[in-house]
Amino acid sequence: MSMETPSWIQELFSSIDAMDVDTFASFLTEDAQFKFGNAPPATGKEAIKKAVGGFFSTLHGLKHALLNTWSHSGSIIVQGEVTYTRKDASTVTLPFVNVFGMQGNLIEDYLIYMDINPLFQQK
Repeated sequence: MSMETPSWIQELFSSIDAMDVDTFASFLTEDAQFKFGNAPPATGKEAIKKAVGGFFSTLHGLKHALLNTWSHSGSIIVQGEVTYTRKDASTVTLPFVNVFGMQGNLIEDYLIYMDINPLFQQK
C-alpha cells in the first residue's frame, strides 16, 4: 500500500528540479552510493555531486511528478514521472522508480531505475 509522500522527499525532488546539487547532497550520508540506471555508481557526496552536476549540465531543466511512495524495512520507494527539457527546448517525459536505502534520516543508497535513453535520442 502506498503512503503519503513525506515532505522531505518532496523537498529532495524540488532540489533536483532546481538543479541544486548542494541541497540535493544534503539529503545523503557522507559515504552514500548513487546509481542511475546502468551507469557506474558514484560513491561519496563529492563524487555524487560531480556526477549529478554533470548530468544537469546536459539539460535545460527537469520536473518530477511523484505518483506513489512506499516504505519497507529501512527503504523508501518512490514512483513517478520526470519531464526533461533538453537544451533545444524539446521535452520528454519518462517513468522512474527510485529506491532509497536509509540510514536514519539520510539516504545511504540511492538507486534510480529508468530507461534514460529516450532523453538522448534524436527526434
